Order: sequence, then structure tokens, then C-alpha cells
Amino acid sequence: MMIATGGIEVATESASQRKAAGYSTRVAPATDGVSIGADAHPSESRFAGASPTLTDTAEINLTAEIERLRAEVESLRAQTVLLEKRAETAEAAADHDVLTPALNRRGFVHALNRTMAWCTRYEVPAVLLYLDLDGFKTVNDTHGHAAGDAALVRVARLLMDNVRETDAVGRLGGDEFCLLMLNAGLDEGRDKAQRLAATLEADGFEWQGEKAELGGSFGVRAWANQADAEVWLAEADAAMWVRKRSR
Repeated sequence: MMIATGGIEVATESASQRKAAGYSTRVAPATDGVSIGADAHPSESRFAGASPTLTDTAEINLTAEIERLRAEVESLRAQTVLLEKRAETAEAAADHDVLTPALNRRGFVHALNRTMAWCTRYEVPAVLLYLDLDGFKTVNDTHGHAAGDAALVRVARLLMDNVRETDAVGRLGGDEFCLLMLNAGLDEGRDKAQRLAATLEADGFEWQGEKAELGGSFGVRAWANQADAEVWLAEADAAMWVRKRSR
């Protein structure tokens, strides 16, 4: 068959002619220049088995970094809790006597200051008992310093067994102790001092099967808007010495 194209005749073959010559009349599907073999599966990606992309690697690294930071934060929290506990332990040790279960002078003065602030704000009474042991030197001289230390522990426990949670017991040094009573006046303080002195004298102190005499002189001073804690302590100490000289 002849087709005219701008004055030029071009011969073309008809479908029947191509068929007679053994040509296929089917049109091959377009493959964009990519040949698909007989064993290929169209559902499989041509990128199957390829290495992770740069984006995938960045996401993996970011996840690992987040987990590392979380672990670091948890470790820092644990260290913070430990440091806080150590600080609390150190603070408690700084306020307590190294020998007896009582407060030391520093801790007892803190307790005095808190009580004075409470009394000032709420107009409640408080009383301070100042104790100096009688016969303590004899315990040391007769039985030794180990016995003297045991006697101090014994006195501190006796005082602490006779106070409430709102009260405080302190060892100011040597054989001198203080007992602070909140919501108690001068009469309650004197009554407490008499009963504690009687208990000390009756029970005494026993060391390795031997009994040693042990007593105490108490000075009692009620809260009366003293200027500061040291003034209150000095007044109770003076009252104790008056009592001691009169015995």
C-alpha cells in the first residue's frame, strides 16, 4: 500500500502482509526502556536489597542518642538522691552529740531558736532545765573514762525517755545537759527537775557490777522573751549554780 507524504510516496505493509511474512501484529507494552525478563516479578522493587538510605541512618542515630540521654538523666537523678541523703546525714551528724543520743550544743541552740520563735508567734509558754551532774568526777576517777562515757549515755537516755516529741535534750559539753519543754511553765519545769533528780539519785549508775553514786543539780528558767538563745541558757545556768551551792 502506498501513502503520499508531501509528494513522496512511502510504501507500507498491511497487517495481512506482515502476518503473511511471519511478523507478530501484537504491540509490546511500554517498559520505559527497561527490559523485564521472564523470571522477574513486577511486585518486587528494583531497589530490593539496597543499603539503608542516609535518612534511615540519621533516624537510627537519633534514636540511639535519645536513649543515651535518657539513661544519663536517670543516672543523674540517682546521684542527686544519693547526694541529698548524704547531705541529710551530714546535717544530722552536725547537730548531734558524738557520744550520747542527745543534741550537741549547736543542735540544741537551733532547737532553742525555733522554740523562741514559736513562743513569740503563738504566745505559748516554754521552760528550760539546765543540769550539771553531781558525782561524775568520782565515776571517772574510780572506774575510768570508759565508765564516765557510759554514765553520760545513761543520763542522756534518761532525759530523752522523759520528754515529748515537742521537747528537746542536749548535751552542752562535759557533764552538762539541757532539757527544753514546750507548752510548759515554771511550775511544770520545777516538778520535772525534782523528779529527774530523784531518779538519778535512786538509780545511780552501775559499771561492771559496781554501783556508783550519781545525781544532778537542775536550774530552771522559763521563757520570758529573752533577747536570744544564749541569754536564756546563761540564765538557766546561773539558776543551776545557785541550786548546786545550796546543796
